[in-house]
Amino acid sequence: MPGPNPTTRLPLNGEPHTVFLKNVISRSTIKVGDFTYYNDDDNASDFENRNVLYHFDFIGDELVIGKFCALATGTQFIMNGATHALGGFSTYPFNIFGHGWEEGVDFSTFTSSQKGDTVVGNDVWIGRRATIMPGVSIGSGAIIGAYAVVTKDVPPYCIAAGNPAQVMKKRFCDKTIEQLLEIAWWDWPIDKISRNLAAIRGADLAALENAV
Repeated sequence: MPGPNPTTRLPLNGEPHTVFLKNVISRSTIKVGDFTYYNDDDNASDFENRNVLYHFDFIGDELVIGKFCALATGTQFIMNGATHALGGFSTYPFNIFGHGWEEGVDFSTFTSSQKGDTVVGNDVWIGRRATIMPGVSIGSGAIIGAYAVVTKDVPPYCIAAGNPAQVMKKRFCDKTIEQLLEIAWWDWPIDKISRNLAAIRGADLAALENAV
């Protein structure tokens, strides 16, 4: 049971609606782990252009998505390029229109509003048309509800939904979450993962801990 090849672009019998994302990413500022997929009937392979918005090289922020994540249709990541300058009196981007307006711009008013990289952990499920705002971190094992707008960090193994998204509940107790993060099954060799799918999909923590 070797499992699917993570370098396969279209893992579902070549159907174009589902892609292993890392194989369709060209930007160095987007990093995606093995087996993370995106599903969309409308050009799933163009994820980095259609779903990662305002992501400009001169800003340098990164989008990092872990392994074994499931991204539903319309998932969007809003990056720091969408943020107007907040450090001065006006948020209007005078400089982009040139004709002299680009001169003497104090870029500290822009950089002071940047929120850093956007990071999604491993085994995260993001629901249909959810929007992830700049600088947000989503912990491993989390679930983001459909149409949620995530404006702040979501802890591991929590369910967040709404606009703005709020943590609705934890999927498991704190001790179990701690153990799951320590086990980190997503970092196992693929042959070990393949041998222990029942334990990974199940709810018997001892079986997962004793996997060989």
